[in-house]
Amino acid sequence: MPPPRRQTFPGLTGQILALAVPALGALIAEPLFLLADTAIVGHLGVDELAGVGLGSTVLQTAVGLMIFLAYATTPAVARYFGAGKLPRALAAGRDGVWLALTLGLALGALGLLGAPGLAGAMGARGATLDFAVEYLRISMVGMPAMLVVLAATGTLRGLQDGRTPLVVAGCGFAVNALLNLVLVYGAGLSVAGSALGTVIAQWLMALVYVALLLPRLRRARLALRPSPAGLRASARAGGWLMVRTLSLRAAIFSTVWVVTAHGTVPMATHQLVTTLFSTLAFALDALAIAAQSLIGKELGAGDASRAKALNATMMRWGVVFGVVVGILLASFARVIPHGFSSDPAVWHAATIGLLVLAVQQPVSGLVFVLDGVLIGAGDTRYLALAGLVNLAVFWPTLALVALAPLPGEIIGWIWAAQGVYMLARAATLTWRVRDDAWMRTGTA
Repeated sequence: MPPPRRQTFPGLTGQILALAVPALGALIAEPLFLLADTAIVGHLGVDELAGVGLGSTVLQTAVGLMIFLAYATTPAVARYFGAGKLPRALAAGRDGVWLALTLGLALGALGLLGAPGLAGAMGARGATLDFAVEYLRISMVGMPAMLVVLAATGTLRGLQDGRTPLVVAGCGFAVNALLNLVLVYGAGLSVAGSALGTVIAQWLMALVYVALLLPRLRRARLALRPSPAGLRASARAGGWLMVRTLSLRAAIFSTVWVVTAHGTVPMATHQLVTTLFSTLAFALDALAIAAQSLIGKELGAGDASRAKALNATMMRWGVVFGVVVGILLASFARVIPHGFSSDPAVWHAATIGLLVLAVQQPVSGLVFVLDGVLIGAGDTRYLALAGLVNLAVFWPTLALVALAPLPGEIIGWIWAAQGVYMLARAATLTWRVRDDAWMRTGTA
């Protein structure tokens, strides 16, 4: 008897590329301009760079905890869209944007009041603490806009529109970089100029997204005010995602806490390597964004076989993409640090950290893709629980790095521990997709 013929699905590659390529551009736009900001601030001095590093870690943690505004909105909108229910898809996006605005106002107010305590809890002292507090307080004014951008981006991606977020992100972050350069050096505002430029750019982006979504809501004859039931559904959908994100941020915070105990140069070096990590993570996350949109759409349409084929294809792409990114990073590891600091000690330590990071990229590619697949499938409870398991693996490893008398640069060992964390994430995610239990069809 001949072996069973493998089922083929024409158009998979085109579907993936139609969302992944613009998502890649949009995702890379932000960290590229964060790199520019880091370079601008880095040449002001080590204290300024360390202060912005701590402040941005707190800010990104707050925004990161709210990432469910995009990651829950995208699959919810995509499922309704795949099922042919466009008005319900738009209503889900509208409610997500209102929830984002509400949470953004609350978090912004809390951040303004709590900036000194947050920065101090991270271990900042002296001039580093002053710069971190200054950066945080100004940045919190842009918190509502940042969260609205997340929810609106998730809405458009759920509608299978990846190009509009690319254009908005590219233009917005170009304005951000220009403003930061002018405000930091032209106006002499130092760290405050970097934060202010980002705030202005984020509010401009939020206004553009609102202007784009309003006509769609009117054409669908939907009310502009949110639905209480829709707000509750959006909040519920994000609950497990927040737990999952908390586990990720806990890993980042614990790493920063270990680095802070080793002094200013390791702190500045860690900020540099972390910025590169964020850049590469956003690049690898392009396939995850495509996975969220496409998996949600196909499961909403009831096509589990096509969803399974999409998953297998994107897993292969994630590993290959990670190999390419790792080779490129390793090739330029000695050159990159010179663009972000004038301190030879930072150059040496950052080179070691970047080489360790390069080795991890194939695993990172797989992790980001599978993360997107399970988010698109709505399997957020498993992601949350798996995140706690991953922390249970990572924290003892990091404790060993912090307490043991290890030779060489501490940055290299810290990023080696980060590699163990990525391996744990890869193991828990691949275990989940070994069968079809994660796939549930329909609009629920």
